[in-house]
Formats: sequence, structure tokens, C-alpha cells
Amino acid sequence: MAEMNIDLGGLAGRPTTSQADPFQSALYGAGPGLIRSGLGAYSEKFLGSSSDFMQSNITQYLSNPQYYFQVNNQYVRNKLKVVLFPFLHRGHWTRITEPVGGRLSYKPPVQDINAPDLYIPLMAFATYIVVAGYALGVLGRFTPVALTIQFTKGLLGWFMQVILIKALLYSLGSGESPLLDIVAYAGYGFAGTSLAMLVRIFWSYSYYFVLPWFCICTGVFLVKTMKRVLQGVSRTYERHPSRNHYFLLFLVAAQFPMLFWLGNIKG
Repeated sequence: MAEMNIDLGGLAGRPTTSQADPFQSALYGAGPGLIRSGLGAYSEKFLGSSSDFMQSNITQYLSNPQYYFQVNNQYVRNKLKVVLFPFLHRGHWTRITEPVGGRLSYKPPVQDINAPDLYIPLMAFATYIVVAGYALGVLGRFTPVALTIQFTKGLLGWFMQVILIKALLYSLGSGESPLLDIVAYAGYGFAGTSLAMLVRIFWSYSYYFVLPWFCICTGVFLVKTMKRVLQGVSRTYERHPSRNHYFLLFLVAAQFPMLFWLGNIKG
């Protein structure tokens, strides 16, 4: 009995050891450093994919703004001839491409007369505001409020033109055109409108002959441009030619109320 007590006492005096948990050992061995590195790799992958997604969408819909301002004097002169007198344009309407980084990219406006730019639309819009202010002064109705109204009307007209072109492209199966391309195409109408308003100051009756001409020219320019865009990115254009022609004719017809509304100056 004493021997049993001695043995039990011996056992009681020994340190007790529990069996190690393999999962706890693995987590303990991993430590916070490994966990941080794993989270860091995951977050880097997530942020990298998000960045690529955002970059691809921005490139697709907004493109590079600097691209639209690569112009020179020769391009501006030739582009205005194409916009104001599209019937005299004897060249092709196709944009020129070049290989960049293993893929085809469009050449900038300074190297391609058919490339869209934002320099001419912005300058034409500024001219439109200046001519409107001068016309208001000639009529004796110039006020800051009247000029602000004309400025707001110009922006609203530009926005409506963008919506019209975007809706037309979407209806014809091409809704992926860069947004700045559409903004540029929609702004070219201010060139003809500004000239018609300037002519009206010196000879009022000529306005009703000059502006319809520029409405037709702007419509023809847009139709030629939209046909090029549709033929380049949409296969449905060739499947429904009659329907597409009606849409394009509507685009031409829409220029008359749009440009006459923009050219109407009210004090």
C-alpha cells in the first residue's frame, strides 16, 4: 500500500504534459508576419485587378484627353474645311491606325484629318459665346444675365447633341465609342453656328440662308463620321441598311432645330 502511495506520489510530482494541437501549432508557427504577407498579397492582387479594370474602362469610354489636343495650324484649317464643306472632301473618311505596344491605335489628329479633336469644338464654343455677346451689344440688350443664359444654352445644346449621337450609336449596335470622341463630334456644330451668327450681325436676312447650309453640312459631316464608326465596330450595320439610313437621316434633320435654337439670341 505504501509502495502504491509512493508510486502515486511520484506520478503526482511529475509535470503533466498535454498533447499538442496540430492546428494551433500551425497557426502559432505562421505568426502574424505570414498572415500579414498573405493579406498583403491578396489585397495587392485585388487592387491590381481593380486598377486594370478601371484603366480599361477609362481608356474605353474616356480615352486619353491629351490625344484630342495634338493639333497644329494645318490640321485646324483642313478640319474646318471638312466640317463646313464636307462635299468638297475628296479623301477617305477612315481613320489611320498604327501599331503601338503590340496593338493597333489611332493616329493623333495632327497626323490624321479624320481623327476627332477637342481643340476646334472648344474654340468654336468660345467663339459662339463671344459672337453672342457682341450681337447682344449691337441689339442693345447686353447684360451679364443675358450672356449667362446664352452660355447655358450652348452647354445644354452640346449636351443634347452628345445624347443624340450616343443614342443613335447605341440603337445601331455601337455603344462602346469613347465618350470624348462623341463630345468632339457633337461640338463641331458650333463652328457653322458661330459663322452664321456673325453674318447675321452685318446682314440679317442672309442668316436664313447661311445657317440652313451649315445645318446640312454639319449633318452630312456627322453622317459620314457615324457611318465610319458603325462600319468599324458594328456588324449589325450591314444587316439592316434601310433602318440605319433612317436613323442617319434623322440625325441630319435634327441639326436644323438644334442649330436654329442655338443661333437664336434673346436678351
